[in-house]
Amino acid sequence: MPLSLFDARDHGARGDGRTIDSDAINRAIAAAAQAGGGTVLLGPGRFLCFSLRLASGVTLLLAVGAVIEAADPARHAGRYDPPEEGPEELYQDFGHSHWRNSLIWGDGLHDVAILGPGRIEGKGLTRDGPGARWRKETGERPLSMQGMSEAEIRALEPEAERMNGLGNKAIALKNCRNVRVADLTIDGGGHFALLATGVDGLTVERLTIDTERDGIDLDCVRNARVAHCRVNTPNDDAIVLKSSFALGRPAATEAVVIEHCSVSGFDPGTMLDGTFGRTQQIAPDRDRVTGRIKLGTESNGGFCDIAIRDCRFERSRGLALETVDGGTIENVSVSGITMREVTTAPIFLRLGDRRRGPPGTGIGAMRGVSIEDVEAIGIDGRFAATIAGLPGHEIEDVRLRDVRLVYEGGGRAEDAARRPPLLADAYPEPSMFGVTPAWGLWLRHARGVRLDDVRLETERPDARPEIVSEAAEMVRKP
Repeated sequence: MPLSLFDARDHGARGDGRTIDSDAINRAIAAAAQAGGGTVLLGPGRFLCFSLRLASGVTLLLAVGAVIEAADPARHAGRYDPPEEGPEELYQDFGHSHWRNSLIWGDGLHDVAILGPGRIEGKGLTRDGPGARWRKETGERPLSMQGMSEAEIRALEPEAERMNGLGNKAIALKNCRNVRVADLTIDGGGHFALLATGVDGLTVERLTIDTERDGIDLDCVRNARVAHCRVNTPNDDAIVLKSSFALGRPAATEAVVIEHCSVSGFDPGTMLDGTFGRTQQIAPDRDRVTGRIKLGTESNGGFCDIAIRDCRFERSRGLALETVDGGTIENVSVSGITMREVTTAPIFLRLGDRRRGPPGTGIGAMRGVSIEDVEAIGIDGRFAATIAGLPGHEIEDVRLRDVRLVYEGGGRAEDAARRPPLLADAYPEPSMFGVTPAWGLWLRHARGVRLDDVRLETERPDARPEIVSEAAEMVRKP
């Protein structure tokens, strides 16, 4: 028997771009839930909203011509739901630690969907939020931010009290089961366009996201698929898997597939309007624009059974697999990747020792990584593909097969003599070590690295060696 349809306008929504419609839409969602489930329809119109609260068994459907616009507490009468009480944001920042202070949120739900083809515009959301309240405060920020003043840091990371009433996520989901988010356009998502934490059974399909900070963040999720998404995020990561302490315990991110997606770092808004602007050169962390696919940095619970395939990176940082907070990365398969205009290293595997976690947190591990059928062209000549573990904690069992990396070149002889410090507890970024001593591939504290048909090229001469291996075991086949 088909579930009922609940038109938000029948519950008082106006869709005129001036009336605050969140109370009416929430009434429609509650009515659908009370009826045992159903679809809440937003027809053509502009629905100005504060927090929308999802319910189990309910689909929120944005029809053609429907826009949910995030209201701005500075201009509109109302406030977003307050951030919930819970584990102190000690080991992850404010944005990762709260869900209800969002435009659309759900907690502890099952069988939920948010579907297009409509649009979400996050005009009234903020990208900012406090950092983690970690006592050690080592490795909290990228080394590229060391030159920033306290005032500049505070502008990016305001005090928690300033977040009251603000919304900093377009969609936030916590501890939900069987969730589908599909066919939406998100123009500006605050800190996260989509944050899913502790979700089991998640499908994210055909999203088009152009936003000022993170795109799609999956934290402590299981059985998830992200497919056919276009994500433009010059200021932060586009599609990122994490395993933070946000649930109050370490939890792995496992059984995740990312496929047929494109990520980029064009000027904000210019992927959506089709101009693909290249004016912005530097992200807020003072490195070049971001827009990549990444595992980490939050990595308390680790990552297992991850597949990334048939994806395109354009004007973005390269693929990054990072564990620095005690978790293990294992059984990761990457294939069918193309990159154009890579703004840091094309491949960055890092096992570090930040240990942002409770007492007893140890050093993690990384093993069983396969990277094949990859072509990257226009790579920043400063940073070679890097596989960097630690003494006694080597990255193990990594295979690179059918890989072509084309660098800009231009490295100097003095760069070849560099032996960067270990920086075990630093925030992991390819730029953390400075210019790498190799131009093509730099291995450090790794074993069981196999290169099979790996072609390294430069567009202009480079005085550094092609490959540098320090305390590492590598086998290279033609």
